[in-house]
Amino acid sequence: MSPQDNLPFLEQQLAALEPEARSLEPDARQRAEWMAQLQRETDAFIGGLEHGKAYRKAGPMTGILESLRQMTGPVPLDEVLYELREGMLAKGLNPASGGHLAYIPGGGIFAGAMGDFLAAVYNQYAGVYYGGPGAVKIENELLRWLCRMMAYPAGSLGNLTSGGSVANLIALVTAREAHGLQVSDLAKCCIYLTSQVHHCVHKAIRIAGLSSVRIQTIPTDSHFRMDSEMLQRQVAQDRMAGLRPFLVVASAGTTDTGAIDPLDAIADCCVANGIWFHVDAAYGGFFALSRLSYPNGKKVSEVFRGLSRSDSVAIDPHKGLFLPYGLGAVLIRDVASQYKAHYYRAAYMQDAFAAQEELSPADLSPEMTKHFRGLRLWLPLRLYGLAPFVANLDEKILLCRYFYHKVQAMGLETGPYPDTSICIFRFAPPGEDANEATRALLDRVVDDGRVFLSSTTLEGQFWIRLAVLSFRTHLSTIKICLEVLQNALNSSKF
Repeated sequence: MSPQDNLPFLEQQLAALEPEARSLEPDARQRAEWMAQLQRETDAFIGGLEHGKAYRKAGPMTGILESLRQMTGPVPLDEVLYELREGMLAKGLNPASGGHLAYIPGGGIFAGAMGDFLAAVYNQYAGVYYGGPGAVKIENELLRWLCRMMAYPAGSLGNLTSGGSVANLIALVTAREAHGLQVSDLAKCCIYLTSQVHHCVHKAIRIAGLSSVRIQTIPTDSHFRMDSEMLQRQVAQDRMAGLRPFLVVASAGTTDTGAIDPLDAIADCCVANGIWFHVDAAYGGFFALSRLSYPNGKKVSEVFRGLSRSDSVAIDPHKGLFLPYGLGAVLIRDVASQYKAHYYRAAYMQDAFAAQEELSPADLSPEMTKHFRGLRLWLPLRLYGLAPFVANLDEKILLCRYFYHKVQAMGLETGPYPDTSICIFRFAPPGEDANEATRALLDRVVDDGRVFLSSTTLEGQFWIRLAVLSFRTHLSTIKICLEVLQNALNSSKF
């Protein structure tokens, strides 16, 4: 026996290591001190949002955040928080600001942060029912609630994901499994989508091994919605040519303009031709809860009616329910195909395969190690109910409409009337290059920093986008945005 395996010697080594090993478990006094510091940091951060900048241009990210290269030893929490404030929060976009009106704003409600904190403290394993029955039950019940919201039949499920990218990937892999596609089939299979589909769908197609499938890009109408008649025509042509229509990806709230494809008409085509109907509703899906109507009298909720006829839906609570980044969802009718595409078996997990009252998320997604992300949704719903979320969604739609009419009155050119909470607009002074003028206008808005807008290019035209989705964006925010725009126009060289 080597000296290292001598039991008294091992006990001596363990006794020497234990005090430092135990230092990772702070006592009640240390926890209280740190919690008080975090509370002060949180209050100062949230308190400064209303009048703070939404965007600050960032120089080279060097210096303070490189401290890990030295790894000198313990650092007091107040110094660590200072490092974060100066090295991270003081530069770039502040996604927590109500002035974040670019891309698709995230949320960050405090109750969601509380859920994340408790999930980390409890450290529940949400991947397998055997190990974390309560955590898995909570996540599956949230999925069933979302399925009911979409009017999916009982027995549907899905998965809580990190966001829309993984949600779309799971849906596409499940569709591939449901249709029993083999490598030899792919060259004749067709996927139908528009130029407005989110880029993560193309990424998912590649990751899912479907790169050799034919991508049929369906034209859009003047509102950038899929032309359902052109879809039907293309599917018919492909069938006549001996091809295999396999999947349609529609959008319920495109990233560029917030457009909602004609879901019911697309569903008709898919049902008639045995095509898997997937809807990317990551941004727009929760607007199905809206109580508002369009100017023509049609209810907002009506344009989402076709969601109930889809085979799968990607929807992001970290967008439409204003939660911290990192919570998406995929809802799937055919759970058997989802399971078949993602399940695993390993000898060391044999205890987990005994009687399970719930399907395990690890059998329904690529993840084995799974963060208990459902708590960031479950806790806010328990604390608030649904009404404040619906009020926020309606407010965001109305704020976008308000902005749409105001920028028209300012002489700016607008795109289609907003389906949801995204408005596109451009500066087209007579005799000038509208793309150049619009780009210069956006630069001046970004330089101001009180609000942050982004851009897109549609059919060769450069547009500025306003996307209203932060729970901290209110009428006062939009008025500031209009003021910044007016100041930028007043200083324009055009």
